[in-house]
Amino acid sequence: MVSDPAVSLLARHIRDVPDFPKPGILFKDITPLLGDATAFRMSIQLLAERISPLRPTMIVGVESRGFIFAAPIAERLGLGFAPVRKPGKLPYRRVTESYSLEYGSGTLEMHEDAVAGQRVVIIDDVLATGGTAAGAARLCQRQGAEVLGFGFVLELAFLDGRKPLVGHPIVTLLSY
Repeated sequence: MVSDPAVSLLARHIRDVPDFPKPGILFKDITPLLGDATAFRMSIQLLAERISPLRPTMIVGVESRGFIFAAPIAERLGLGFAPVRKPGKLPYRRVTESYSLEYGSGTLEMHEDAVAGQRVVIIDDVLATGGTAAGAARLCQRQGAEVLGFGFVLELAFLDGRKPLVGHPIVTLLSY
């Protein structure tokens, strides 16, 4: 699964949590990675290096764990950061999008002027079914942004989350 020494270090900091959030699901917990300064810094560095060639003008982060990675990537690349949030958390006029995920559905919101005319890369912690990322992409596109690609710390490849994101580059550091 992992051959790059840097990525091997990251993999050692992913914890398996069985039966969360419901029975039968093996949750990949990134909190040990966040708690290790070297692994956390490396994940930010690797994602930033791998999305930089896409030449974004803005980084979009998906609530909530996507913020943890997207904001420092934006800072590292000298770009702005735009949050995609759950309903009711943004104070200004919003655009809204519903999406499906591996064990339910949800809704995302973004300020209506957050990414107009920007070239964006969307960052989240995990690529599962792709529903959340696809919903975030639709929010950005509705504002006239060009979605250049996606970045994730880890991918649950068996859930085929790349399918709804077809046509866009996808950067992942770990795949399960």
